[in-house]
This record gives sequence, structure tokens and C-alpha cells, in this order.
Amino acid sequence: MNPRQLKTFLAVIRHENLTRAAAEVNLAQSSLSDQIQALEEELGAELFLRSRQGVIPTPAGAVLKAYAEEILALNDEAKAAVSAAAGSAGQSITLGTLETIASGRLAPWLSLFRKENPDVGLKLKVTSSGELLAQMQHGSIDIAFTFDRGQQDERFLTRRICSEPLVLIAGRDFQARPPESLAALSTAPFVATETGCVYRHLFDAAFAEAHVAAPPIVTEADSIATIVRLVASGAGFSLVPRLAVGPAAMRDNIVELPWPGKPPAASLVMMWRRRRVQPPALTLLLQSASEELSPLRPGDARLRHAG
Repeated sequence: MNPRQLKTFLAVIRHENLTRAAAEVNLAQSSLSDQIQALEEELGAELFLRSRQGVIPTPAGAVLKAYAEEILALNDEAKAAVSAAAGSAGQSITLGTLETIASGRLAPWLSLFRKENPDVGLKLKVTSSGELLAQMQHGSIDIAFTFDRGQQDERFLTRRICSEPLVLIAGRDFQARPPESLAALSTAPFVATETGCVYRHLFDAAFAEAHVAAPPIVTEADSIATIVRLVASGAGFSLVPRLAVGPAAMRDNIVELPWPGKPPAASLVMMWRRRRVQPPALTLLLQSASEELSPLRPGDARLRHAG
């Protein structure tokens, strides 16, 4: 069971299609099939079933997936650690985050971290909340900064950084009285992110917890900056992180309205993989983030996991 076989196995898991998986790992389809067959023979179990929908993992294949991701992540860590110890390569950390967190929280801190740790290379990937989890699972990012949705995964450690409020916004030409209740908002047009995004989850949860029907979504967009501009142009209301509207309120012609009831808030967290041996660069980054990214007040300190 070698790393190349495991990479091929995970490619088939991701694509559920042998042709597309073979293209990803630069193999002929016959060679890919040979690798999967050799892996099945070594493990003594069938890993995939063919169906009209594609190639799907068997229960044994589903079990192997988590182990394959862990083995490959540990393999990459070992290579990086040996290279750093031998002086042939510097340490490098890949961070993943959401658009608003990157610009509103991480940019100033990462600049400071680089000045204090010039030997540590940094890569920043900005993507959606769903893709962040996928990239954490297959090891393409070392640490994710995102909003907590209460999901538990024993493979990862999670540390809460702070609570970020969400705010109700409208275009500056908004003339009606501010909404007095969530029910008053239930018929108002809203601009929101797509289903599956953490911001959309918080939007839906705010109305569901109040047992009020969610308002109609007139436009969906995958960018908070685009949503702010749509609201400024009069497309409707939106519920967005305050991080996104600080400087934008003057520039993009929007107003913040009082939220009827307790304003929604999201816990900003950092999440990283459990490891037997933690890379020194990641240890430095975690320590710096805990100290510099709006440390928790004693009354707020609730750590789900302490790494």
C-alpha cells in the first residue's frame, strides 16, 4: 500500500469516475485499474462498485478513505520536516479561509507574522466553507479559519478565536421604518449566499430558531463583496458579517439596520489536523493566531478543543 496507490484511490473517490480520476493522476485508465486491483488484492477487500451513477466506494472503501488521507498527510509532513532539518528547504504553511475573514482579519496579522518569522513560507487559499472542509480532509491545507457550524470531526482540533456579529443591511435609499420583528422581514426580498455556505446556514437558522418563515431569496451570489454591492444597488436586504461592511458602508452606499431581536453571531475558529508530531512552523502560527487575532475575553472563553 504505497502513496501512489492511495493517491489514485482517493482520486477515484473524488470523481466517482475512472476516466476523470485517471486524468487527474496522469495515468492510462488501464494503469489506474491495475493500481486499484493491486490495492484490493493486498487488503483482501473490494473497494469500489460500478453502477450507472459511476464508481462508488464499498463499505471497505469508505473506511480506507480516512486512513488514506491521514497516511498521505503524514507522508508530506515527514518529507517537509526532514527537508527543513537538513537545511534544504524552509518551512511552509498553507492556510485556507473565507473571503471576508481573509481581508478583514487575516491580512494584517499575516503581515506581522511574516515579519516576525521570515523563514516560514505562507500560502493563503480563499474558498467556500464547504471546500475548506474538503481541503482539510485530503490535506491540501494545514489550517483553516472559518465560522463554526457545530460539526464535530475527531480528525481535527478546533479553537475558538472570537465571536463575529452579523448585521442587517439595506441600500442607503431605504425609506421604510426599520423592521420591528422577524415576521416583518419574512416577506422582504433578500440577497444571500448559496445553500451550503456558512453565511446562508446562519441566515436560515436565525429564522428557523424563531419559528418564522425565511424571507424570499431574490438573488444568490458566492461573494460577500458582490452581495454588498447588490444591496447598495437596491436589490434587497442581506445579512452579512460586520467584517464585510466596515469600510464598505461609506463607499458602497449601504446602511446598517437594527436586527429585530438578538443579533446573530458566528464563532470564528481555526481548525487543524491532529498530528502525532506537530510541524514547528504550524506551532508558531497557532501561537501567534491565539495571541494576535482578537484574543477571547475571560467571560467568553469557551474552547471546544485545545490543541
